[in-house]
Parts: sequence; structure tokens; C-alpha cells
Amino acid sequence: MSETARTNEENKLPLNGRRAIPPNYSNDEENEVPEMEAFGLIPRGFNPRDYLRVVDIYMFKEPQEINKQEHHTDKYYNPRLIVRRGQAFQIQIDFNRPYKPETDQFWLEFLMGRYPQQNKGTYIPILIGNVLKPGQWGAKIIHRENNSIRLSIMSSTTCIIGKFRLYVAVLTPFGILRTRRNSATDTYILFNPWCQLDAVYLDDEKEREEYVLNDVGVVFHGNVEDIKSRSWSYGQFEENILDACLFLMDKAELELSGRGNPVKICRVASAVINSRDENGVIAGSWNNTYDYGVAPSAWTGSVDILLEYYSSKQPVRYGQCWVFAGVFNTFLRCLGIPARLITNYSSAHDNNANLRLDFYLDDEGKVDTRLTKDSVWNYHCWNEAWMTRPDLPVGFGGWQVVDGTPQETSDGMYRCGPASVQAIKHGHVCFQFDAPFVYAEVNGDIFYTRMEKNGTQVVENIDTTHIGQLIVTKEVGGDGMMDITEEYKFREGSDEERLALETAVMYGVKKQSVQDTTYQPQTDVDMDFQAQKAVLGNDFKVTITFRNKSRNSYTATTYLSGNIVFYTGVPKKEFKKHSFSAKLEPSSSSSFDVVIKSSEYVSDLLEQASFHFFVTARINETGKILAMQKAVILEIPTLRIKTKGELVAGKETSVIVEFTNPLKQTLENVTLRLEGPGVLRTIIKQFGRIPMNSTLTWEVKFTPMRPGLRRLIASLNSDALRHVYGELNIQIQKP
Repeated sequence: MSETARTNEENKLPLNGRRAIPPNYSNDEENEVPEMEAFGLIPRGFNPRDYLRVVDIYMFKEPQEINKQEHHTDKYYNPRLIVRRGQAFQIQIDFNRPYKPETDQFWLEFLMGRYPQQNKGTYIPILIGNVLKPGQWGAKIIHRENNSIRLSIMSSTTCIIGKFRLYVAVLTPFGILRTRRNSATDTYILFNPWCQLDAVYLDDEKEREEYVLNDVGVVFHGNVEDIKSRSWSYGQFEENILDACLFLMDKAELELSGRGNPVKICRVASAVINSRDENGVIAGSWNNTYDYGVAPSAWTGSVDILLEYYSSKQPVRYGQCWVFAGVFNTFLRCLGIPARLITNYSSAHDNNANLRLDFYLDDEGKVDTRLTKDSVWNYHCWNEAWMTRPDLPVGFGGWQVVDGTPQETSDGMYRCGPASVQAIKHGHVCFQFDAPFVYAEVNGDIFYTRMEKNGTQVVENIDTTHIGQLIVTKEVGGDGMMDITEEYKFREGSDEERLALETAVMYGVKKQSVQDTTYQPQTDVDMDFQAQKAVLGNDFKVTITFRNKSRNSYTATTYLSGNIVFYTGVPKKEFKKHSFSAKLEPSSSSSFDVVIKSSEYVSDLLEQASFHFFVTARINETGKILAMQKAVILEIPTLRIKTKGELVAGKETSVIVEFTNPLKQTLENVTLRLEGPGVLRTIIKQFGRIPMNSTLTWEVKFTPMRPGLRRLIASLNSDALRHVYGELNIQIQKP
């Protein structure tokens, strides 16, 4: 576009004393581009047909053609050209006559948004040259035949991510002739983890296949003693998902010119994934009532959520941490940023970021729920995104924590990250963004404090190893679990760990020293307790073991409190109180069993079948208190999935989902969901009720489109029972 045309357009803009042009944060809006841009008066005899004219542009945009193959974008279910930045791609231009380089002059123009500007990277003119420089915009002719030429085009490694419009411009003596607006030549440009100059470059091919190209993943949940896993369909290549992800950046009002920067994209995305500010994608709900929405446990993947949001523009109900993390992972992988979903077991949700979680006990050693405000989540899911951090000192690039679950505000919005994992490990929490918050999630200490009648606080016990005991993600190339705790923290009790803690405290993480409080631990008696593995609906027992290492006989008044809790550690109701007196013989161990009956818990059970036990014991002879807490999770039965008949692409087959009700009650309002990325879109089926001990069978007919290894994922949801999943890997043959 010539300067005169652009100036004329800008003169028509609404006046605003602060900026010359309005904010430019919609990838969808367009400007009018003239097909004939005259330099002045056009002589009467001028006929544009006498000059070089573009007849057709061929984009090589089919999945099996060169561009999508070389750019690893052949899986996107999208008819347009999709390429990755900093890597050459090809197009062919057919003219009305052979191209003569001596006299003909043409160039390409890529435009984005309503107000394209060259200095903002939203108007990109590309002249035809002889060589392509790596990482810079350019084009060269690689083949000429009859009226056609084939071009190789290189994009910049810092180019904006999104959808560009393409025009071909031809110079004539009297003006510039341009091709007509044609959406078929629109080109999506994404991040390129295969390109060494890109900020998201990842050097391991296996990791790129996992963290960018894998469209299913595994979410680890449950708790440390009893790890559970389930599949999640990311579906980043499914139809309309790429457009939905670009829309999220429009929704977050991220300037187009900032969209080449993964740090900025992650920061705004972590706010727009949740609905707490500006009506983001998912509304969170942690109160076990999910009216007018879908229970968080019922979702099987991200696709339904993103598509519903893209069409309704209203928050989708409802999510909890793994749903926010699953959708965030889809967003990142879809745009080409390597990403993985992380689970932190025993995650501290500390309300004042002082690395100390306080559990207050009353005189008898029971936990005082009025005073106790901090909570320990059984697990919490967040994401890591891979990128360089040019905004931080050298050494803090690599994996960055980003978290879309609304927990605390950061710069006034509910968002978290990106925070460098390396900085968290070494305690350098001064580096942006939100490192102290993540440091506290994986490093807090639990203080059990007894309140005396006169108001003094006596610390009875300090547990330094409970928080952030295990941090995991899915292994590369398999469904197993990979322990990445060492990437976040040094070994408990090592010198490096102390040093990292001192560094974090120096940089402003608040830590109260033990000297501020009176604390004399009980050293000659140890206490531990174990819960039996139990299936939902059955009785089980909790065994409390004391080891008396002294030569004295003691009696311990022992108190067990069983609470039904949300996975966030917040109690719903105390369902079991049991106290007994334990005789502890000198130099020996003794065990005591407490039976938990299903009738005591089943009516109040929450969806993740999660209990939390506190055991406190007072040694009567010394007055010392021992305290311990553990989460216990029941086994929830799974859905069984099997296929019937052979699995061949393009041929109808069927899948059968079965479930047997394990509870001693009828299940009401049962909903089943089934989906498989690249195989079948989500199907939802309602069943009124399933009587106790009876089995439900559901057959679904479908036609797989593409050959290859795929996964089916199903979930069952009902009023009394949630978090029921099943999955099946299937190999679809070529026809």
C-alpha cells in the first residue's frame, strides 16, 4: 500500500489525542485494500490487461503436499495453508503470460488486522531476491515454466503468530495492480520449535513429537500414596480449534504486534483461560453443585470447551484445575509452543505466601476449623511452556510455569506465570512472573500450633516434607509417569536446598523462623498411620502405629478425625470421630485399628472420593502432642470400552461402553461422554438411572477417517458418582 493511500485512510480515523491509530488487537478484522492504486491521473488509453496479471495462486496447502509436510502441520484439520515461522515454504503464481524479470516487477504483501503497519509487523511487503537469509522475510524464484513461477518464501523467526492475508502486487507505470481479496490464500503462521532461531526452539525430536504434536495426554490425580491417572484429549488439530485459540488472544486484547512473543502470549492466556476477569474461557466451581453446566469431572478433553466458547463467547461451565490446565495445554500446543501438563502432589495453597501453612489445634488436639485458613490440595495441575527468557538473566530459559486456575491475583488479574522452573529451584524468586507463589506451592512447611487459653501459641509439630512431595508429568512417548520433582527442588535436607531457601527468603519470600515460637518436639515416641486400599462403597480400616523408643511406659490419648474433603483440601464435613487411649510399652511398637464403615461416608461423598484424616495423640505423662495428616482416596470403578468388528479408515464400525454400578444405591441422572481425537467428535448420552449392581451397555457406531494409532476416552457422571473414566487405544488400518 503506498504512503498516500495509507495516510488518506488514517485521516478518516476517529480522532484520539493519545494515539495515531486505534488499538489493533483483532486478528479477524480487515481493511479494504485497493485493487488499483493509481499514482496520479490515469491516461485514457490505459488498459491494465496489457500488463503482467496474476491469474491464479497455488498454495500447496493440502496435508500431503510439501508445505504442511515440511512444517509439521499436516495434522491440522484446516483447509488453509499453515506454516511455522523461520522456515521456507512454497507457492506458485500463474500469470497471464511468461514473467520477464528484466521488465516486470511484482512483490508479495502479507497483512494482518484492521490497521496494517510495517513497523508493527502487521504489513509485510516481500520483494523477490536471489537468496533467502535465515530468519528474515524474503522470497526467491526456484522454478519457472511457461506462464508460472514457483517461489520459496522465508518468514522471520520473530514474526507475529496468527492469520495473514496474502496479496500479489504488480508495478505498472501508472499505479500498482493488486490481486483481489481471496480468503483461500490466507496463511497461518505459527511458532516453530524445529527452528534454532525461534524463541521456542526445542532440540529433541522425541520431545517435539510429545510436547507439540501429541493430541492426547494423561492427567495424574489422586494423591501421593495413591496416584491415579486418566486420559485427556487435547485435540489441538481438530476443526476450528486453531481459530478458537487465535480468538483467545483477541479476547485478551493482546496487541497484534506482541503476538510473536511467547512470554506475552503465556501471560495473557493464563488470565483468559479462567473467567474471573473479562469473561474468560472456563468458569471454575469447587462446591460440588454444577447447575446449568457440566461437572468438571465429566469433560474428556478440551475441544468441546474451546468450540463452545468460540461460538457463544461466554464462559463455559465448569472447570477445576486439570480442566484449566488441559485447555491451556491445547492452546499452547496448537500455536506451536511446546507444553506439558504438570501435577504437584500436596500443593500448598497458602493465603499469605509465607512458606508456612498453619493448622491450629484446640486443647484436645483437634484441628480448629475456625482458625485454620490455609489448605493443602491433594494435587494441583498447572502447565509448563518451553521458551527462552530474554527478559531474564541467562540461564532462566527452558520450562516456565504457567497456571490458568484462578487462585491469586497477579498484577490485578487472576493469572500466574510464566515463572522459570530453574529460578524456582534455586530460590531466585525475584524474577518475573509470580515465582514466589509457585515457590510456596512446592516448598511450604506445615506448622501444627496449639492455642493456649491465654492466647499464646505453642508449636507442637512441624512437617517440612509434606508439601510438594512429588511433581510429575506424562513421560515422553508413553503413558507412564515421569517424576520431575528434582527440577523444582533440591533433595530434602541437602545443603543446596537450604541455600535455595535462604536465597528465596532474601528475595522477599516471607518465612517466620521457628525461634519466634516455642517448639520442643517429642523425640522419644514416633507415630504413623496407614489406610487400607479400599474400593468405593466398601468398609476399610485405618491403622495407627506408635513406636516408643524410650524406657518409660506412656499412655497416649489418641484422636482420629475423618473428613470428607474437596481435592483442594477444604473439608465438607467430619464423618468420623474416634478417640481411644493407647498404652505404649517401653522400647516397642504397638498398632491400633479403626474401622471406617461405608455407611458412615457414602451419603456425603464428594466426586473425587477423597478423605482426609487427622490423627493427634497427646502423651499424658509429658503433655507433648504428636500430629499427622493424610489424604486417602477410594478406588473408583472404571468404564470398560471395547470395539466390535474391524477398524478400517472410511468403514463404519462400533464401540461398546460398559459400566457396573458398585454402590448400594441407584445412580440418578447418568451422563456418558465418548470422544477420540481424529476418530470421533464427542457424543453425549443421557441415562435416567442405573439400579445397584446392574450393568449399563452403550453401543456407538462411527466411521474413523484416518489410519493410525488413536485413543478413545469416555467418562461417566451422575449425582452420586463422578470421576469415572475409561479409555482404549485403537489401531485403525489403511483401507
